[in-house]
Amino acid sequence: MDARALLFGSKLRIVATVVFGLGLTVGGAFLAGVVGVPSVERIDNRFGDVNETDTAIETDLVVHNPNPVGVRLGNMDVNYTVTMNDVAMAQGTKRGVGIGTGNSTVNLTTYLQNERIPAWWTSHIRNGEHTDLAVSANVKSGTLGRSATFQPATESIDTDLVGEFNSSEDRPVNSNMALVDDPVVVIRQTNASWGTVTDSETPIRIEFGVYNPKATPVAISNVGYDITMNDVQMGSGETEETETIPGKTYRVVETRTVIDNEQLDDWWVSHVENDQTTELRIDFYAEIEPPGTDETFRAELDELTHTETIETDFFGTKGDTASDDTDDSNSTEDTTTTTTSDEQSTTTTTTSTSTTTTTEENTTTTEDDGILALDPLFATSSVVSPTTTQ
Repeated sequence: MDARALLFGSKLRIVATVVFGLGLTVGGAFLAGVVGVPSVERIDNRFGDVNETDTAIETDLVVHNPNPVGVRLGNMDVNYTVTMNDVAMAQGTKRGVGIGTGNSTVNLTTYLQNERIPAWWTSHIRNGEHTDLAVSANVKSGTLGRSATFQPATESIDTDLVGEFNSSEDRPVNSNMALVDDPVVVIRQTNASWGTVTDSETPIRIEFGVYNPKATPVAISNVGYDITMNDVQMGSGETEETETIPGKTYRVVETRTVIDNEQLDDWWVSHVENDQTTELRIDFYAEIEPPGTDETFRAELDELTHTETIETDFFGTKGDTASDDTDDSNSTEDTTTTTTSDEQSTTTTTTSTSTTTTTEENTTTTEDDGILALDPLFATSSVVSPTTTQ
């Protein structure tokens, strides 16, 4: 009998033997640490659609496989985390990853729950209106016992919501009443500063330096305010105390304004929809009794109206569209939910600029509340859904 036929039986057996041999060789190389572990090379994020409950974070994730063949390891995990001032805004885990050789671009959508916005806002104000936004992605192989982590440079977000309210400009307040000489009083100074922020409210301490130019006293009562952000009602109220200012005298009148933190998720929707731009407006009014009269008039303190335009760029990609490196014909829309776990990685790898996209068929199973499901380059995968806490 022919020795070749005896050994292999047929050409099919030859092919099977070669494939089996290659599998043993590559598998042994992985186990021996000769073949490299896939890593995350780049992360690009931007806000997507937003509704009253969720804000989509669109992500282009570039994964690099340094090996000459594709990798499919059932216990390889990809973890992804977004934090703002260490407040976890979104996190997810993908298990059972398969990737092609070289660089592959993954498109994914992470759903940030808007109910997390008040916790971030509180940290932002307490931190001097400063936010550090950090994104981290990690690829870990249980088989190889190694992992690679990528964390881009932290984005800094700074605002100045009340700073420009501080002024020493004279602003007269007129009564427009018969037999009353205007101005009734002159506002000579305005100051604003943050009070003690709580989970439920953000107070602003307002001081008005008021001068009475008349020879007789003037009474000021019921100083009120109305706060809006992108026309979203954020707070209103008035003080019931009366301040009597003697003639030719300067006095400081204090009032406490409050932003209702429960309204912040509604404001956030308007901020994202408005290309991360907010118009802050604080209107004031007061009831004043001019000297020499028993009448009180309500003065709309238009000269004291505070307006401020706040613009942010949370991911440094404001106005960008989907990455040009992404092959949309091979992309699927994938999702995850938010969690409040503060765990994140700190190892940094070198950014790569070249990308390729694989075209494997993706079969993903999910649990309740959604997952971080990655793109077609990950095949036959099951996902562990993150949890959400307050």
